[in-house]
Amino acid sequence: MKKLFAIVLMALAIPAAAKVNVASLKVNHLAQPAGITGNPTFSWIGSSDRSSDCQSAYEIKVYDIDGRAVWSTGKVLSDNSVAVKYAGAALKPASRYCWQVRIWDSKGKPSRWSAKQTFLTGLEKDGWKAKWIVPPMTEESPLLRGTFNVKKPVKSAIAYFTAHGVYEPFLNGAKVGDAFMAPGYTSYNHHLMYQTYDVTDLLKRGENVMGAELARGWYLGMMGWTNPESFRINFKEKEWAFLGQIVITYKDGTREVVGTDGSWKTATGGVLHSAIYDGETFDAGRQVAGWSSAGFDASRWGSVKVADYGFDNLALQTNEQVKTEQTVAAKELIVTPKGELVIDFGQNLVGSEVINFTGRPGQEITISHAEVLDQDGNFYTTNLRTAKAQSRYVCDGKPRQFTTRFTFYGFRYIKIEGIPQSEINLDDFKAQVRFSDMEPTGSFTCSDSLVNQLQSNIQWGLRGNFVDVPTDCPQRDERLGWTGDAEIFARTATFNRGTYAFYSKWLKDVAFDQLPDGQVTDIVPMVHGLVGAGHVGWADAATIIPWTVYMAYGDPQVLEDQYDSMKKWVDFIIGAAGESCLWNTGWHYGDWLAFDVDNDVAGRSSVTYVPVLQQCHFANSATIVADAAKVLGRAEDEAYYRKAASKAREAFCKAYVTADGYLVSHTQTAYVVALVYDMVPEDMRPLLAARLKERVESYGHITTGFLGTSHISNALTACGMDDVAYKLLLHKGYPGWLYPVTMGATTIWERWNSMMPDGTIPDNGMNSFNHYSYGAIGEWLYREAAGLKEAEPGFKKICVKPHPGGGFSFMKAELNTPYGKAVSHWTLEGNNFTLNVEVPFNTTADIYLPTADGYKLYTVGSGKTQLSSEI
Repeated sequence: MKKLFAIVLMALAIPAAAKVNVASLKVNHLAQPAGITGNPTFSWIGSSDRSSDCQSAYEIKVYDIDGRAVWSTGKVLSDNSVAVKYAGAALKPASRYCWQVRIWDSKGKPSRWSAKQTFLTGLEKDGWKAKWIVPPMTEESPLLRGTFNVKKPVKSAIAYFTAHGVYEPFLNGAKVGDAFMAPGYTSYNHHLMYQTYDVTDLLKRGENVMGAELARGWYLGMMGWTNPESFRINFKEKEWAFLGQIVITYKDGTREVVGTDGSWKTATGGVLHSAIYDGETFDAGRQVAGWSSAGFDASRWGSVKVADYGFDNLALQTNEQVKTEQTVAAKELIVTPKGELVIDFGQNLVGSEVINFTGRPGQEITISHAEVLDQDGNFYTTNLRTAKAQSRYVCDGKPRQFTTRFTFYGFRYIKIEGIPQSEINLDDFKAQVRFSDMEPTGSFTCSDSLVNQLQSNIQWGLRGNFVDVPTDCPQRDERLGWTGDAEIFARTATFNRGTYAFYSKWLKDVAFDQLPDGQVTDIVPMVHGLVGAGHVGWADAATIIPWTVYMAYGDPQVLEDQYDSMKKWVDFIIGAAGESCLWNTGWHYGDWLAFDVDNDVAGRSSVTYVPVLQQCHFANSATIVADAAKVLGRAEDEAYYRKAASKAREAFCKAYVTADGYLVSHTQTAYVVALVYDMVPEDMRPLLAARLKERVESYGHITTGFLGTSHISNALTACGMDDVAYKLLLHKGYPGWLYPVTMGATTIWERWNSMMPDGTIPDNGMNSFNHYSYGAIGEWLYREAAGLKEAEPGFKKICVKPHPGGGFSFMKAELNTPYGKAVSHWTLEGNNFTLNVEVPFNTTADIYLPTADGYKLYTVGSGKTQLSSEI
């Protein structure tokens, strides 16, 4: 006898007056907004102790530094709490503002006013009074200092810095902020970011010192893997430079601007060498004590030259800076069979080592970095290719904390040279994890420990490859913003971190680097001459990622910003396809790193016919542009691109599909992309689904590469084959998601077989052990297995539809949506299925409860709901 139970968990007694609150304020989707230009957007999260409650109205107030209200919305009857755009008088540049909000619940009861959140405004082009200054180009990193006097009480001081190269700013002996690798990695000719800091508390009466230390970074570094000297990034300027300005507002209401100019002085300090790929050398004996403090004698320092680089390419940074998120302790000291002294941190990570050590004057320590040990247990760096990835520290006989500041490494292991084993204390060795400081948003846990480790690997892969740009890998002579990798991982990324600002910044460079004919470059920022453009799956990042970000966060601004770029890419495809509506020209990466068999006389290698991939992506990108046009109210564009997508699908069916549901390319990937991109009529989907199932069963494992792996589990679930999807997930052999886990991996590998079962490592010239692409399975874990996904953009309406199976006894997915925390948590004991759901305030959810007869739909409001059934 089938049973079905539904319990809505509510408070035992509803109070006479429910309590409504508002918190978690954000400006431009950032909880800690560093700088704002134009009209900002305001977001917040409400809460109520009454179930099924929602916001019925809001009121926003914005105040200037003196506490005067510069904008008030009044009471606005609206349930919108995401990205409400400022509509007051133009905000003054170089100013501090704050804002707060209150809301009304569904019964008309108001909340208290929220706490105030502060934000700073940036500079307009004509607001720059400082001069670009240029120190001599040397191997050593230059120090720069300038002095100014403060004669009156200060109300506010806002600093703006940027550089050619990377920099750390200082004021009166203290580092300004806690970021690394500023100003970040962008398409510098078009888009060089400057950073904003509130330095009010760092100023003092009398003499003040503003300073900076520079290094080559991306701007002046070698980027590329073949003859790197040939692929120096092609920027206009070939020398480092620094630009700094502080706008001081005094308590008497007057303002003063101080900044870099020809009076500044320069010298070199302790950083003797720094490069993204090769590492950093620091000599403690050459460090200049007190150089950025008042009273320092800089009479022997050299002069700087002033350069007229202009300000046209400057843009205020509006995404998160790279910071240290956590510190990992050393786990074990290993003496390898070769006698190497190696420390294992237990986790493949990205950042830098931190060493507390005194040492003898002149004693040199060399730290090398590796992701894995070889099959014999020795230190392994072959996969780094030409990247040296070494830190060198020269001691001065004083206690020091050594770390790098202008580069980063991908590593689990460090090899120590220059310190005897007897002097190594594990407590003195730590690793700092550094990446873009995005808010953690999601978690996934389940009853299978290997899958939990897979989830951990996915999150660590994100940490390691989100160092200001979404990179392919963080360790070898590459570390570039490959568009294909970014595209297939984007949806998984949104479930684990708050990526709106991160992707929005990077997408600007996608558009900047786009070729005049609409082709999108393979890597962004582009290293010209290294790779090409217009390749299927890679170039589609221009359409897929903006739409993904919109669906995750509900703010159409990303579509508005990228719309022209999205159209240009699809217009290129339409032109290339011509009257046949078949895009089948050009060289492409195809289903990159799919299952491959050496000496494949039996034809078991999974090579997908590239025109099939091209046509599917053509239809999908055209559909996305049509959908974006609809959101933006551009009806004519919507009709045009909807028709282009329809023609692309019709041409696909005529050219590549047989009447029996076979594709001309009989691979898992071919069937997957045809299904997820809706390439065939509804009555043919079961035929393609059957072919896909046959392909999986024929191999007994996954055979997809980059373009198929991100979608195969979704395709199987959409076609009612959860059992097959779970078999792929839980496959422990090669190739499969759990194979690296069984081999001890702590991040996602680039290849299904980056390491063989006997521990041997293929020396194939391209083998990263931290490469997030195959971690795209994370999307399926959250959205399908646990069953938590958006029913409307930004999770304003939520869909909870779990897919139990695979022998799991529980799964739990949590996500901090733009409206608050959503949870889907199911358990299965025998046939007894229980589903616990949490729906945030101001949203609703459609809950699909699995039963023995299929799914039963419940629509609920905010609060906690428990549903049970027998299945």
